[in-house]
Amino acid sequence: MSIWEYANPKRFMQTSGALLPWVSIAAVILTVAGLVWGFFFTPDDYRQGSTVKIIYLHVPSAMMAINIWIMMLVTSIIWLVRRHHVSALAAKAAAPIGLTMTLIALVTGAFWGQPMWGTWWAWDPRLTAFLILFLFYLGYIALWEAIESPDGAADLTSILCIVGSVFALLSRYAVLFWNQGLHQGASLSMDKREHVADVFWLPLLVSIAGFVLGFVALMLLRTRTEIRSRRLRALEARERMS
Repeated sequence: MSIWEYANPKRFMQTSGALLPWVSIAAVILTVAGLVWGFFFTPDDYRQGSTVKIIYLHVPSAMMAINIWIMMLVTSIIWLVRRHHVSALAAKAAAPIGLTMTLIALVTGAFWGQPMWGTWWAWDPRLTAFLILFLFYLGYIALWEAIESPDGAADLTSILCIVGSVFALLSRYAVLFWNQGLHQGASLSMDKREHVADVFWLPLLVSIAGFVLGFVALMLLRTRTEIRSRRLRALEARERMS
C-alpha cells in the first residue's frame, strides 16, 4: 500500500472518518490529564514559584506553532510537486490551528516573562521570530481568502509557506543562534543540564501528547470540511453550467 493512496479524497475521507473519534477522545484525555497534573499536582519552582506552571500551556503551544508550519511546508511542497489537492487543503486547514497555537504561545510567554524579566515583551530573538511567524500565519490565511482560484491560491500560499519556514526555524533555534537573548534554552533537551526536573517533565510530556493529538484531530476535521466545501462548489458550478 502506498502513502499516496491517501491523497485520493475518497480514501482520505474514509480513513480520517474512522480515526477522528479515537484521536479526539485521546486528545481530550491527555490534554486534561496533563494540564490538571501539571497545574494542581506539581510543586512550585524554587526560583520561579507557581509561574513555572505556565510551562504546561506555553511549551506545547510553542512547539505546535513551529511544527504545524513545518507540516504545512511539507504538504505545500507535495502540492507543488505532485499536485495532490488533499495536501493543499490539509495545509489550508492547519493554518488557523497554527495561528491559534502561536497566539497562545505569545500570550502565555508574556505572562511567564513579566515576573521573570520585569516586562511583558522584549525584542528577544526568539520572541521576535515568533511574532513574525504569527504575521506569516495571518498572511497565509489572508492569501487563501484573497484569491478566487483554488489552485492559484494553493500555489501562492505554498510559496509563502516556503519563505515563512525560515522564521519557523529561527523560532526553534534562535536561542542557539543568539546566546545573548533573554529567552531560556529548551525545556526538553538531551542535555540533562538544560532539561526540566522530572517532576515537571512527566506531566509536560502528557500535555504535549495531548496538544499533538488535538492538532491531528482538528486538522483531520478541518480538512474533511475543506474537501466537502470544494465538492459543494464543484456541484454548484455544474448546476450553473447546465
